Amino acid sequence: MGHVNLPASKRVGGPRQWRVLDVVTAAFFGLVFLFFVLVFTSLGDSLAASGRQTLNLSASDPLRRLRVSAAIEAGQPHVIEACPADTADHMPCEDPRLNSQLSREMNYYRERHCPPLENTPLCLVPPPRGYKVSVQWPESLHKIWHSNMPYNKIADRKGHQGWMKIEGPYFIFPGGGTMFPDGAEQYIEKLGQYIPMNGGVLRTALDMGCGVASFGGYLLAQNILTMSFAPRDSHKSQIQFALERGVPAFVAMLGTRRLPFPAFGFDLVHCSRCLIPFTAYNASYFIEVDRLLRPGGYLVISGPPVQWPKQDKEWSDLQAVARALCYELIAVDGNTVIWKKPARDTCLPNQNEFGLGMCDDSDDPNLAWYFKLKKCVTRVSSVKGEYTVGTISKWPERLTAPPVRSTVLKNGADVYEADTKRWVRRVSFYKNSLKIKLGTPAIRNVMDMNAFFGGFAAALNSDPVWVMNVVPSHKPPTLDAIFDRGLIGVYHDWCEPFSTYPRTYDLIHATNIESLIKDPASAKNRCNLVDLMVELDRILRPEGTVVVRDTPEVIERVARVAHAMKWKPSIYNKEPESHGRENILVATKTLWKL
Repeated sequence: MGHVNLPASKRVGGPRQWRVLDVVTAAFFGLVFLFFVLVFTSLGDSLAASGRQTLNLSASDPLRRLRVSAAIEAGQPHVIEACPADTADHMPCEDPRLNSQLSREMNYYRERHCPPLENTPLCLVPPPRGYKVSVQWPESLHKIWHSNMPYNKIADRKGHQGWMKIEGPYFIFPGGGTMFPDGAEQYIEKLGQYIPMNGGVLRTALDMGCGVASFGGYLLAQNILTMSFAPRDSHKSQIQFALERGVPAFVAMLGTRRLPFPAFGFDLVHCSRCLIPFTAYNASYFIEVDRLLRPGGYLVISGPPVQWPKQDKEWSDLQAVARALCYELIAVDGNTVIWKKPARDTCLPNQNEFGLGMCDDSDDPNLAWYFKLKKCVTRVSSVKGEYTVGTISKWPERLTAPPVRSTVLKNGADVYEADTKRWVRRVSFYKNSLKIKLGTPAIRNVMDMNAFFGGFAAALNSDPVWVMNVVPSHKPPTLDAIFDRGLIGVYHDWCEPFSTYPRTYDLIHATNIESLIKDPASAKNRCNLVDLMVELDRILRPEGTVVVRDTPEVIERVARVAHAMKWKPSIYNKEPESHGRENILVATKTLWKL
């Protein structure tokens, strides 16, 4: 009693319909809730970022990289994605996460070690949060934006020595260093008591373990152009600070290989507490310095072990090596020693505790791209020509004097002189017709990717710039001629990333860009144009400029890649005086943020 008897079909079907409706309703409200979570909370941003990172990492798939590269060069619409935010200072060949697993012997783990391209994501390195267009030269020598590289470690640890300090939104550089806390200017003035620091006798210098490169920065007032280098080490971003200041600098480590410079290129080599063990490994590091130092040039070492407490043996060994190589002791002033290298092979390293001997005639002292250190002393006579300090022309005359030792100039100086005149015309065209901001404070750090004799850099001599002249390692070795002109540069293979931090150059120039990725013997590509240009995007500053000269077909491909990287490219005809099929691309990198 009290119950209504329904037909069996309705007793079964009724409850089942309500269960399905409940599930549908619950799913609907669940989707609405998820929508609000993704749109109005940080979880959605995190998931999106995770998705972007997954996409970028998937780009390291070799087949996908080839498909994406081919699609971009063919003109198919494509935008290369941004890398994750934590890659803002990424250096592929100096990645401490990878290199820390390598051997510590002779600092091997701090040298270049480039991962295969197929193991690297194809993406654009982003600027850090708060990035601003860099302070312009010459003000940048003294202050830069803190937000462009917000790393306080050096300021905290070295501020009392005058390296750098934080003031409001800036890093300030008083010009000091560990061995010259009162300032580089006073230190340079002291060295001038023993070395001809002005008058054009010295022009090219190498500063080893340079810190934030105040020594090189203040040598510019003496018309001495300094290549400062240091590894990526515990002093986070010291080379990045140097380049942001507008001072020539390069990431490198004196370890198991020769540094990527030609023999006898530097008139002055300087070490201020660089802590290089010059006499270790049978004096291998002193021998490498000797290879780089021009005959008649000067070696300055300040700090340990020079008259340093508890380092008597190290100081004694250092003097013994210098004597064995017949270096003339100029002065020992406190903790600073100055030697002069002999101008000729006047002295052979006879019996000595380091086992030093002369290299044989088969040694090519200019080989320096991934070339192991040698335990023999380079003969001055192995390089022909009158290029010693005191014999080579003074600056600025040496800029236009034909290099005396380039092996490419076997047929006389006609090629060199024609190249020099050609670049004077081209640079004038860049400034007057293409309106490139050369000669203005907007451009300070310049790179020439395919420098040959350095004609492009020579034509910019009156501008407030410095130029990193890159001689590709598979091309004729003309870097010695560049140094003889009083310019600086390095060897490099453009199928690998360059040893610098992101966002370090205002203008990058490339002639015959396709030749940089082709094998000269087979004419086949060794790497692809997209990877090369993504690397240029990494090292170019936002709002920086790229200038490329090549055939119209190559320029069209370059423009397609530029669009995929969010650049703003324009294509122009070559200057009227130039011959051959050539167009010019001028592109600007946009300032974008994650």
